[in-house]
Amino acid sequence: MSAAPFFRIEMLPARHGDCLFVEYGDASRTRRMLIDGGPIATYRHLEARLDALPQGDRRFELVVMSHVDTDHVEGLVRLFANKPVPVRVVNIWFNGWSHLQAGGRVLGGKQGEFLSALIVRRFDAGQWNRAFAGNAVVVPDTGVLPECTLADAHGMRLTLLSPTRAKLDRMRERWKKDLGADINPGDLESAWTSLSRRKAYLPGQGLLGTTAELDAVLRRQLKVDKAAANGSSIAFLAEFGGKSCLFLADAHHDVITASLRRLLAQRGEAVLRVDAVKVSHHGSAGNISDELLALIDSPRFLFSTNGSQFRHPDAEAVQRIIARSVHQPPTLCFNYESQTTLRWAPAERQAGLGYIAEYNPTPGEPYVIEL
Repeated sequence: MSAAPFFRIEMLPARHGDCLFVEYGDASRTRRMLIDGGPIATYRHLEARLDALPQGDRRFELVVMSHVDTDHVEGLVRLFANKPVPVRVVNIWFNGWSHLQAGGRVLGGKQGEFLSALIVRRFDAGQWNRAFAGNAVVVPDTGVLPECTLADAHGMRLTLLSPTRAKLDRMRERWKKDLGADINPGDLESAWTSLSRRKAYLPGQGLLGTTAELDAVLRRQLKVDKAAANGSSIAFLAEFGGKSCLFLADAHHDVITASLRRLLAQRGEAVLRVDAVKVSHHGSAGNISDELLALIDSPRFLFSTNGSQFRHPDAEAVQRIIARSVHQPPTLCFNYESQTTLRWAPAERQAGLGYIAEYNPTPGEPYVIEL
């Protein structure tokens, strides 16, 4: 490469959700990746960040919709509702309804159905899950973990860690059960019609619903089992220029642990050394384990949450990272100062437990982390 490479992560304000803006490259060129879009209420932050990009340089090598959950997907639904889409997207990773079925390709259900309808209308078929030949983004039960390199041989290398076929199967069954017989998953025409009436996702409109009937359907669609949705998360290891980060979305710790063990066996290593970990599920105690932490040597753990709704990060999860992190002392990076994150700020607590707490120095703006 012609100049020193860089790998930069920006955690955008997304309340209790995720919206990760990634830039990497060197002095000659900057490339980008977007992981999730946060909830609709924080879309303005994503819009502002995109508007700040130079005209003529708004290309994203990859947009990842990790899983169908409002705090991850709504911002992308809103982004793709623009016509034309204000950025150039080369590849999209997203598991839709038919991806949940072996050999299938197109989607259904909740905001995910809206996103599928938008993808079909805004992008070429070859852009959707291109690295997987248009099929599901999924970790096979055996063999080498899926891997791809973005843009060129010197680009970002991604190694898929989640989901497994079993997790997608569970999501499919829960989805069908919760939608009920009167809703037809995969009916993208109906999804498009509903989306066109949904003011929350329309450019220049408010955040109100439309008819009572449609709102009732949407509320029913939102009852998808959360554990199943989280288990279907697309999670991966990203490596570029000697720097690396684990982007774990809301993935289940058992899946990540099993995948890391396979990856380490492939590489002949005992521990995976990375520069940062985006902690799964905003620091939920149910998404981290001693077994997982024993496989990772990372100086930084990134938390994307303001603690609203679910009061993440859980104290148990943070304490586990502090106590079990291979790298000591670990640095905890919080993109919000909130009741659930400021408890880790006191200097005496940091000294006593042996960790470093860092907070976004520019509240209300993206928290920029240079690897």
